[in-house]
This record gives sequence, C-alpha cells and structure tokens, in this order.
Amino acid sequence: MMAMQTRHKRDGVWMLCGGSGGWPWRPSAHRYSYYTSSTTLSPTTTTTTRNFHRYYTTTTTTTTQQRKGPLAHIRVLDMSRILAGPWSTQLLGDLGADVIKVERPVVGDDTRKWGPPFTSEGESAYYQSANRNKRSITCDITSPKGRQIILALAAKSDVFIENFKVGDMAKNGLDYESVNKVNPSIVYLSITGFGQTGPLKHEAGYDFLIQAMGGLMSITGFPESPPTKVGVAITDIMTGMYASNAILAALNYRSHAHNLRKSGDSRVNEREQNGESKEVEDKGPGQYIDLSLLDVQAAFLANQGMNYLVSGESPGRLGNAHPNIVPYQSFKASDGDFVIACGNNSQFAKLCRVLGCESYALDQRFHTNAKRVVNRNELCALLGGILAT
Repeated sequence: MMAMQTRHKRDGVWMLCGGSGGWPWRPSAHRYSYYTSSTTLSPTTTTTTRNFHRYYTTTTTTTTQQRKGPLAHIRVLDMSRILAGPWSTQLLGDLGADVIKVERPVVGDDTRKWGPPFTSEGESAYYQSANRNKRSITCDITSPKGRQIILALAAKSDVFIENFKVGDMAKNGLDYESVNKVNPSIVYLSITGFGQTGPLKHEAGYDFLIQAMGGLMSITGFPESPPTKVGVAITDIMTGMYASNAILAALNYRSHAHNLRKSGDSRVNEREQNGESKEVEDKGPGQYIDLSLLDVQAAFLANQGMNYLVSGESPGRLGNAHPNIVPYQSFKASDGDFVIACGNNSQFAKLCRVLGCESYALDQRFHTNAKRVVNRNELCALLGGILAT
C-alpha cells in the first residue's frame, strides 16, 4: 500500500491523497473518497457532476456487479470507530456489503495509532484487524457541509452505524429521526457503553470497563489471582457480532415486509400499507437498533450467568477449569503443561483406560459428571499425580 502523500480541506471535508495498493484483502488504510457536495451517490468508480465529485484511490471493487457475497447489494455507512462498530461493519463487508467508513479529519480513527506494531506505512496492526473490505472518507460532521455530505450518503445507504455518546448525533443533526427523514428504509444502529436510556447513558464505555462491570473479570483467572480481563477485547468483538446479527435481522424484516406489501398480504399493518414514502415502498421499512456493551456482556456470560440464576451462588475464578464439566482443565506433566477435555462419561472412561486407572470410571465419587464436579479437587489431584510421572 502506498503511503499518504498530501492532505487538503474543502467544504469541511479532508481529502487524504495517496492510495491503496497491494493485496485486495488488506484493510482500507489509505482508501479515501472525497465529497465536495451532496447530491446522488452513483456506483461508478470516478464520478464528476455539476455539484458532486468523488475520487477513489483503491484497488477494491465498488459496484454491485463486481462485489461478491450475499450482501453485495447492501451499502453500509460506518460512522463508528475503535472496535465494536468497526468489527460489525467488517463482518458485513466480508459478506460483500459496500462499507463506507467515515473518520475524523486529520486524525482519523483513534486505532490507526494504537501501536506498535505498525506497518511500514505507519498504520497500526490493531486498526487493520477491524477495517478490511472498506472504503473511507474523512468528514467534519460538526459543520453544515459535513452534515449535508453524511445525509446524502445516508440517503443512498441501507445501514447506518454509529457509536458516539448519547446525544452527540442529535446535536449534529444525524440521529435516527434526522436520517430517517431522508431515508425511511434505513437500518440505523447505535452502539454505546450503557444504552440510550438509564442513569449511565451519558458515560463513555470501553471494553476493559465493561468486562469489569459486567462480571467477566470476576470469572477469569486463577482463584489466587486478581480479577483478570480476557486477552482480546471480547466485549467489543461480541458487541460487533450482536450488531451484525441484529442488522441482518432488520434487513431481512425489511425485505420480508416489502414482499408482503407487494403481494397485498393482510399481515402488513395499516401504517405500512398507507401513507408510506416511495423509499419504503421500494425497499421496506427501516428500524432503529439500540445496542450497549453492558447488555452484550451480561448476555454472553452464558452458562456462568445461568449458573447464578439457578443456584444463587456467584461463580468464581477457576483458572483453566470448567465450572460444569470435570475433568476439563490443564494439568502439569513432566515435560510441560497440557489440557484434558472430557465432555461426557464415555470419554472419561476412555481417559481412565488410557491412563491405567480404569477403577476411577467405576468409583461412585466419579462415575457421573455431576459427581465429578462435586468431587473436583479429589479427582484432579489423583489425575495430576498420574500425569506428573
């Protein structure tokens, strides 16, 4: 990829000149579009009209016919930054969607400088991990011209994703109500730390904070260690996954409602049958999705969360052991550590035969998984003694 060469500003929008070369799977990096005014958005590679100019410096394809994948007909306007939102839009791009990433003038997405390591062009590996299959512009959304540009893009997009603090998009005239006016079929998703309502709605949320507040750190690490975060920003990543899932559901609903309307099906409600705009007639109704990191963190506590709801006991840290299955952990051998994972009684019996302790499989303390969980310490001490030799 070529390094950035120059940058200049017009109508509140920065153009970063340079370009993108190299392999087509690499992230957007220096793939920038430059918009000088707001009119229609055509799918051609280079367009110049009376009031509209755009220039792509990218080797990736830009037309529906050229893109491949089940979402090749979908355009995503990505106003998000850091990880949760970009992870979601990256997944949509992987499925063929045309993703246009909007970044702040001059500095861009914060993660561009989250390093080292950096590429030879000075871009962080972190940024590249979440921004492949995207095109990019920089735009000052606080300026009237910038707002015009974003609304023009939104009018021709299917999905709009943002992760600004609550109220910021409304302040700049880019909230759901404003975007819905120019595109009633838009699927608009907001990601925040704590949601659009509630006592913490105005607080910023980072993955590390949410892992702590949402209980994940209390179950991660060894019993004698302090609460520990997961080695990757798993709450952000899972929020991106939940976001993509919700967007796909909304797009499917939009398509389904459109097909029902075309067929005159009585299941289409009265609001959708009467008085809808041409955009809704053409594509179907849009939706607003409110997604928070804390909600996602609580949701994917999975069996640990349900263990608490069923037993009333807060789960603790078990290191590499499993709260509901035994043996399912790491052990020390004479030449290093390794793991054993027995998911059922039959596998445990086979393990005992291999280790030469067949009697353990018949022992009333260990012959079912439930009993092995209750007698975890005793069994693991016995297995540890065998494995250490």
